[in-house]
Amino acid sequence: MVWVWAALMVVFIIIEAVTVQLLTIWFAVGSVAALVASLLGATTIWQCVIFIVVSLLVLVLTRPYVKKMIESRTEPTNADRCIGKEAIVCEKIDNRAGQGQVKIAGITWTARSEDDSVIEIDEVVKVEKIDGVKVIVSKAKKETTV
Repeated sequence: MVWVWAALMVVFIIIEAVTVQLLTIWFAVGSVAALVASLLGATTIWQCVIFIVVSLLVLVLTRPYVKKMIESRTEPTNADRCIGKEAIVCEKIDNRAGQGQVKIAGITWTARSEDDSVIEIDEVVKVEKIDGVKVIVSKAKKETTV
């Protein structure tokens, strides 16, 4: 079983190196623990139990920390701040003609309508998402007062 655990450890490390997604590193650590147990003379059943317990334990204890580190690396750009904001149409938006521009906080963006509707100049729109260098917009809902 020493060779099995060593081979599994190598396979898990290779998969981790190729994917860089922290998918199999937990199992590589479990394989090392099972390899040590095998070298110390533990039975195959105990080696499997140690592999499963150590893999799950390492996963549960480190996953939240690793996830937090990965998520903290993404930094919002200025463009991300436009999503959900209102904009003014400064060039008629017509997806079929491939035209349209809006102004958001003084910056002009190429725009397309989310539902392929034509939106006229000076209408207020809401930025739904950003697709490359274009903003995808929808007509802003008018609030009614009673």
